[in-house]
Amino acid sequence: MNRKKIYLVRHGQTDFNLKGVVQGSGIDAPINETGIAQANAFFKVYEKVPFDQIYHTGLIRTKQSIQNFIDLGIPSTALIDLNEISWGSYEGTPMTPEEGEYYKHMLNQWRQGNLDYAIAGGESPNMVAKRMRSGIKTILEGPGENILVCMHGRAMRIFLSVLLNFDLRHMDNFEHHNLCLYLLEQLEDGTFVVRKNNSQEHLKVLG
Repeated sequence: MNRKKIYLVRHGQTDFNLKGVVQGSGIDAPINETGIAQANAFFKVYEKVPFDQIYHTGLIRTKQSIQNFIDLGIPSTALIDLNEISWGSYEGTPMTPEEGEYYKHMLNQWRQGNLDYAIAGGESPNMVAKRMRSGIKTILEGPGENILVCMHGRAMRIFLSVLLNFDLRHMDNFEHHNLCLYLLEQLEDGTFVVRKNNSQEHLKVLG
């Protein structure tokens, strides 16, 4: 078996992140100056890793965040199965106190096991998990051993839950920040272990 080592990162900061505006899969926002600095800091630390393959989502902010590696000539693929969750009519709205309460209600539904619950017009965790399984299959059956994957916050939580066979009710245990790193190593039995968890060591140079 061609055992994988997956370097999973979240995209760099966008203006929507900075302003507390909901993005989701329907908002194709670019990374901002801080996001570019985060991407450069990550590249500086990990540019010597012999990546065999890169995967990013169909949204520009993930490709921009690992563009430095793509520019090295490493093969890259846009894998839309890994796109962020759709927040439906919630996308593009500021996180007001009222919206915050609705968000808390939704998270509580998921924690209670109602994983088919979705915001109006959006996706449920079970819907996202289905396409994550497809995306993970593509990655595991694809070429190479050292794999760089750039994704989105909520999608990462579901990706990690599926890959690690973790109960989706507790996906929020997987914390994340812009341009954080999860390093995942595949064992002989095909399962994965987490070697780095929400690591931001590479961002220390940014202060």
